[in-house]
Amino acid sequence: MTLKKKTAAKSNKRAKKPNSAAKKTPEVKDTKKPRIKVLIADDHSVVREGLVSLITRKADMIVIAEAGNGREAADLWKQHRPDVTLLDLRMPELDGVGAIKEIRASDENARIIVLDEDIYRAIQAGAKGYLLKDVPREALMDCIRRVHAGETCVPVHLAAKLAERVSGETLSAREIDVLKLMAQGKSNKEIGSALFISEGTVKSHVKAIFSKMNVISRTEAVASATRRGLIQL
Repeated sequence: MTLKKKTAAKSNKRAKKPNSAAKKTPEVKDTKKPRIKVLIADDHSVVREGLVSLITRKADMIVIAEAGNGREAADLWKQHRPDVTLLDLRMPELDGVGAIKEIRASDENARIIVLDEDIYRAIQAGAKGYLLKDVPREALMDCIRRVHAGETCVPVHLAAKLAERVSGETLSAREIDVLKLMAQGKSNKEIGSALFISEGTVKSHVKAIFSKMNVISRTEAVASATRRGLIQL
């Protein structure tokens, strides 16, 4: 075999030999986080459209459903199981507080942000975030992300307002019932008949209500309870 042929044969062998130093291309994993699924519930279509427009501009969020009343909100939540729900309190058919309670009955960890003025009832019902409707758009986006991450989002000045409302002793469920009937102008006897308790028991509840709320009259008790969001007239 000539020198030229031998050299060619060696070159062919080297070409066929696998390159042990060659590395496999690593499998590229999709590290993109799933978008935050948002449900919007408000009976004002203009408000809903505005919120949808804001949220859909964000790469990490998506609106999966819209509700025009509390009943729809609760039903759509059960159907879609959103990550975060933006909810108005004042809605027809089922108000926001009722919707929150129904949603949290299905999942107590449901993340809900209330866009309204009644902070006490919202937080008491289980909302995790609270903002006024005129909140700056970036503050709203930040609140959605924080609530999705498991945090509670209540602005400092509103937290102070909440603390003011919840200060003092908490009324029992029965005392709230008595308050509601007091607000309707019913006498102790009428309240007792409605709740199937004695008039003396009603008087004890009224006394406890006055003491806990630091008031001296029925009118003052009803006004204070309404202001705190304990009852609605």
